Amino acid sequence: MASDALLQRLKVAAVGEGQADAILRIAGSVELDELRVARIGSAVSGRVVEIRARLGQAVQKGEVLARLHSADLGAAQAAYLKALSQVNLKQLTANRAERLAKAGAVSDVIVTERRHELQEVEVERKAAADQLRLLGMSQDDIQRLTETRAIDSDLAITASLAGTIIERNITQGQVVQPADAVYTIADLSEVWVVAEAPEQDARWVSAGDEAEVEIPAASGSPIKGRLVYVADLVNPETRTVTVRMAMPNPQRLFKPEMLATLVIRKRGVRDLVLPDSAVVRGDNRDYVYVETAAGEFSLRPVELGIRDGQVRRVLKGLQRGERVVVDGAFHLNSERLRKELE
Repeated sequence: MASDALLQRLKVAAVGEGQADAILRIAGSVELDELRVARIGSAVSGRVVEIRARLGQAVQKGEVLARLHSADLGAAQAAYLKALSQVNLKQLTANRAERLAKAGAVSDVIVTERRHELQEVEVERKAAADQLRLLGMSQDDIQRLTETRAIDSDLAITASLAGTIIERNITQGQVVQPADAVYTIADLSEVWVVAEAPEQDARWVSAGDEAEVEIPAASGSPIKGRLVYVADLVNPETRTVTVRMAMPNPQRLFKPEMLATLVIRKRGVRDLVLPDSAVVRGDNRDYVYVETAAGEFSLRPVELGIRDGQVRRVLKGLQRGERVVVDGAFHLNSERLRKELE
């Protein structure tokens, strides 16, 4: 119970909503931009006969990384050439039937049959060409095969993205299967900073919000940017929401797995707020005095946001409408400490 003299020095008010700039600091790390990563494999089984690209090497899109020798590719090329020969043969047969029909030597039924036979083998040729494309041959490669009729069982593994080789899982003489990822290429000119926001703060965080990153390992000013992603689901194990910020990295100073602090700023958030004068510090925590009855107050620990002007956002510990000491809390706390000493 506070004395009458002390009560005259106190001002009590109900906790309510107000506007404040929300600032959230959360631990995160630098990660690869998943939209700038390519895992390169082979579309066909084969043995590695040449390796051209090494770990850490910068490569361009379309550059040859390695070459394979594949019996499956050779067999597929042979099937294509066989289908191509059948097309040419059926084309000659159909043309001959048309000439004979014009001379009255055969009926139109024969011409129709020969045309149907040509269409059937043409379908087989197209299917064989599609199989070659699935095995990694380009249209130029197929055209060259068509013209030269020379089977080449070697296949080039090429880069599908310009960037840096960050992983290599291939050795000379190794037999590669279609499911194997032999190279990983990443464009490191832009990276992500990924962090986990507590679920109680996720409701006011959204893509496009202002943010900045502090990276201890890369000394310098904070890097400013905006959030590019806020997850729609809460992680049930950590009770957090994943957030990402895209960060330019032209000089490759920021490396994946570097520790970082993501600072998210939101202007004019409407939330429960307290005047800073209501807060007292003790044991490295924030406390407020909550009115429990007329002239009686209870010290309660609370979690508050960073001070914005003269107000603090209430994160945890108070409900809307609860009455707290908003002016004179220092005097009330001093009186409590005095009584404890006595």
